[in-house]
Amino acid sequence: MTPLAATTQKYERISLTPTSGALGMEVNGVDLSQPLDDALFAEIEHAFHENLVLVFRNQNIEPQHQLDFTHRFGPSEEHPLGSRRGLDDYPDVMVLENRPGKLGPRNDFWHSDISFGEVPPALSMLYAIEVSPGLADTMFSNMYAAYEELSETLRSFLDGLQAEHNAQTLVTEVPSRVQVTEVPPGVIHPVVRTHPKTGRRALYVNPYYTSHFIGMTKAESAPILEHLYAQATRHENIYRHKWRVGDVLMWDNRANMHYAVRDYDESQPRFMHRTTAAGERPY
Repeated sequence: MTPLAATTQKYERISLTPTSGALGMEVNGVDLSQPLDDALFAEIEHAFHENLVLVFRNQNIEPQHQLDFTHRFGPSEEHPLGSRRGLDDYPDVMVLENRPGKLGPRNDFWHSDISFGEVPPALSMLYAIEVSPGLADTMFSNMYAAYEELSETLRSFLDGLQAEHNAQTLVTEVPSRVQVTEVPPGVIHPVVRTHPKTGRRALYVNPYYTSHFIGMTKAESAPILEHLYAQATRHENIYRHKWRVGDVLMWDNRANMHYAVRDYDESQPRFMHRTTAAGERPY
């Protein structure tokens, strides 16, 4: 894939409003229930790769609309471990639900979706169908900035490193997921990955799935990883999204971490549809 040109894009079909100083844009002028012509999609795609998080407000879409939009970025995928159920007619549309008798699964930890996979997803997308106002925000951190703001010496050290990612925590963690009984072996990814569309480099480690640096013990790796996580999750590097019914939000797993705030109980409803688009092996 050819990296996007590092020039300022002129948008003629959409307008953008920053969601924070760190990352993210709210996109105006798009109805995702309608087909997107190539010129309109090109502007959306460019805005996405430049800003890492896009928010489309006041949408009214069906599962097929969400899948059609997701497929413009890549094939949709079911969860590889089956730990989230899909819709009966649309298994690639995963359900995130919180209601009495069904406490939603935890995601209150910084992570990049399915980084334990050989080929992690390029992007994830959530459509908010029911929310409890003021609760269950989602936070995003800019992993480009987390890398670029490190010292040159530390960047040089990290550039040659690889790290293991694994899904071991899914076995005993996260109540109310579908039970995961078989965990795949860990995979090895570069600590700093190159985005195939922008050519920019981003940290690619996270506290939930990253185990240790290859060639170093967990004890040796831990203080360096903790420093990187602290760098990535500084307040100045975070966008906190407050959900509204009708929001469609998409984020770039190649250069984001995210964290789902768990400040609710099962009496406070939440219902969302999630899709992911396939990516490529990190390099």
